[in-house]
Amino acid sequence: MDSKSVELVKKCQESAGSGDVMGACKVMLELIDKEKIKVDTDRDQSYLEMAENLKPDDVSKVLKMALEIRESGDIKDTELKNAASILIRAIEMS
Repeated sequence: MDSKSVELVKKCQESAGSGDVMGACKVMLELIDKEKIKVDTDRDQSYLEMAENLKPDDVSKVLKMALEIRESGDIKDTELKNAASILIRAIEMS
């Protein structure tokens, strides 16, 4: 992770409870589940279950997924890439 990403993760931990951030996380997780895209293999529940049970502590994990999605050349789904960018911007603006 580059320095900007590390800074975003720190900011994310401070603003994890924000409604905008939580909403953007849920939208992105639901899209990942809908599109059946494999992003994070280190989880014990489906993306949809993560979206339904999202806690502020989970937001940094979702941010890391968003960064991975945005930079991935393998993921072509523009709706998902847009959702990842929206989440990242929500954290930057918080």
